[in-house]
Amino acid sequence: MAHVPASERRPQLIEAAIRLMAREGIAAGSTRAIAAELGVAQATVHYTFGTKRDLYRAVVETLTSEYIDQVTVTALPEDGTFDEQVRTLVHALWARVRAEPGRSTLLTEFTVLALRDPELRDIMRAHERTIERTAADILTGLAAEADQVLAAPALDIAVHFLTALDGLIQRYLLFQPAPGAENGTAHGNADDHTDGNAEDTADADTDADADDARRALDLLVEGTLGLCLGPRADRR
Repeated sequence: MAHVPASERRPQLIEAAIRLMAREGIAAGSTRAIAAELGVAQATVHYTFGTKRDLYRAVVETLTSEYIDQVTVTALPEDGTFDEQVRTLVHALWARVRAEPGRSTLLTEFTVLALRDPELRDIMRAHERTIERTAADILTGLAAEADQVLAAPALDIAVHFLTALDGLIQRYLLFQPAPGAENGTAHGNADDHTDGNAEDTADADTDADADDARRALDLLVEGTLGLCLGPRADRR
């Protein structure tokens, strides 16, 4: 096998770790499993990342960068009012959650684990603060473009919005079908007539939950715009 420079191997390993853990959970992310995911020797993972925490940090930093890149590209100045641009930004973020739920689930898992792990807590705190500062900077920029004065500090608005969005994302993920449900592995024999009826009901419930999430997202946007711009009569 040809030698691959560390500068190339590192991002490959990070992506393999994200892909594996997004699919099977953090607990499945052993160095052996990550090596197998990429098709390299286990020693390569140990050489690239000295400790499991180093790997976790790299994974979270990569997910954070992806999130920021998505937000930054979507927030590029366009025609439209401040309200319209904020709505466009939020719905683009939501579309990413729906398109790649495994990555959002992985970040949620890291956050929960961090509550009892001091080292991981530091990693997730850095993630949250980076996202919050980025959101605040974007709000400030959009307001300046629209010649609109924010009714509250941008960072306060960002923290409020992101905290609520995290909760909405978690609820959305919780009510999605369990991994394997689409082929019957999560609920027994998919050929059984009773199971078929249950699957139809589950599909209907999932659609209803998605509608609930969209309505909640719209309410969150309206509430955030209220914090940004004050009473509706003052909006531009």
